[in-house]
Amino acid sequence: MRSPFPGMDPYLEQFWGDVHHRLITYTCDALQRHLPGDLLARMGERVFVEPAQGQGRNIVPDVRVVERGQPQERGAGTGNGVAVAEPLVIHLDESEPVRQGFIEIIDIKSGRRVVTVIEVLSPSNKTLGPGRDLYVKKQEELRAGGVSLVEIDLLRAGTRVLSVPFDRIPEGHRSAYAVCARRGWKPFEIEYYRLPLRDRLPAIPIPLRRDDRDVALDLQSLIDQCYEFGRYGDDIDYREEPDPPLGADDASWAEALLREQNLR
Repeated sequence: MRSPFPGMDPYLEQFWGDVHHRLITYTCDALQRHLPGDLLARMGERVFVEPAQGQGRNIVPDVRVVERGQPQERGAGTGNGVAVAEPLVIHLDESEPVRQGFIEIIDIKSGRRVVTVIEVLSPSNKTLGPGRDLYVKKQEELRAGGVSLVEIDLLRAGTRVLSVPFDRIPEGHRSAYAVCARRGWKPFEIEYYRLPLRDRLPAIPIPLRRDDRDVALDLQSLIDQCYEFGRYGDDIDYREEPDPPLGADDASWAEALLREQNLR
């Protein structure tokens, strides 16, 4: 089953953990077939801890020990009269590790030098906290190191964190989704691609080394692959509104689109 939407399906955001893993894997596989023989695409992962409540923090081992009096034997309350040892109760930190996947294209003939990094943004990149802090730091490190960076933002939720500030994008070019690319040898020049909700996702050029030809990455075919193999059509109720909700004009457009396909 194909998505009823011509481009990015806004209902996929609710499954983004799964979609993100699939999109990283399929993107890596798609690139691998078209890279020069001395370049390889590899998947990588950042790991950090994001607390359930409050502001983010870096990874720090956090174990709390609560002692309930002195260890002692107890016999009362057991069905067979056998004395049971009193435990020392240890409360572990409730924070969960968060993983951000990305793709690196490496030059295996030059000491595995990283040529290009491709980032598919996650909610943790677009929310204040350690995930965003790590991502912004990486943006600067890649720019300083002359590494090309391609950022793919297919999430409407959160605050834009692309390498180009949002206020530098002309109003007529702002859209629900976006891609931007910075070539390693042009650190202060950004190539920006607007991705409107109502349009098919385009193929975008992935820069490699300065003398290499770009590799085309067909975003729509990758999203279609995610939708099909993830069987999201069996799990999405298109009678409900997506989360986050669409704006008024887009909501009316989506309503008509879904009614045409008998999904509402």
